[in-house]
Amino acid sequence: MRKSHPVRRAVLAGAATVSGIVLLLSLKPASDPGAASAAGGAPPAAAQSPQGGRGAGSGTVTGDAVRTEYGPVQVRVTVSGGRVTAAEALQAPRGGRSDQVTADAVPQLNQAAVAAGNADIDAVSGATYTSAGYRQSLQSALDKAAGSAEGGSGGQDSGGADRGALTLTGSVAQTQYGPVQVRVTVSGGRVTAAEALQAPRGGRSDQVTADAVPQLNQAAVAAGNADIDAVSGATYTSAGYRQSLQSALDRAGG
Repeated sequence: MRKSHPVRRAVLAGAATVSGIVLLLSLKPASDPGAASAAGGAPPAAAQSPQGGRGAGSGTVTGDAVRTEYGPVQVRVTVSGGRVTAAEALQAPRGGRSDQVTADAVPQLNQAAVAAGNADIDAVSGATYTSAGYRQSLQSALDKAAGSAEGGSGGQDSGGADRGALTLTGSVAQTQYGPVQVRVTVSGGRVTAAEALQAPRGGRSDQVTADAVPQLNQAAVAAGNADIDAVSGATYTSAGYRQSLQSALDRAGG
């Protein structure tokens, strides 16, 4: 039998070694952590998570006052990432049986708005008109939040130059006869329109409010700010009006 030549064995062994190294090098990239992304794989979950916030609409927004058969309904909501996180009714039907209906329905509607995160909520049984008005006002608030996110915040530049009117709602001022809350439109740093969202109601307060509020609205526009006189016979309402008006102006930077 012919014996294998030592040189031939060495050549064959070397060729096998080289083939093995080539094979290992060709397989290595598959175990490289960066291979998936280089091949177009999905990035980590954190990189895919959308950023909520401003682009989706965020902040506290007051919806339009909606007239119903039993009285106005107006909703204010806090929105974060395009979803409702808090809701309250600034106005709802009052007087007679409406007091009880409102007391029962509004908390349920507030909770439903937060649970849904939007205006797609069911009507409360026995409060059909209030529920419809609530949903309409809520939707208008969400539309405003989305519009603010798309168009940018603020209607005035840092120098106070008029770049469009701002509509602002003041805080609720509690008075001896009931809450007072004012909403104003500000343009160029001055009040150009004013209305009372809340004012004392019930008994003699109805007449006092009916007489005083129009005068206070006119005075606010005439003065352009909260430096207005009290209406005779409506001292508490006037004080609450000025307080809420000033808080609205403070929010505008006025």
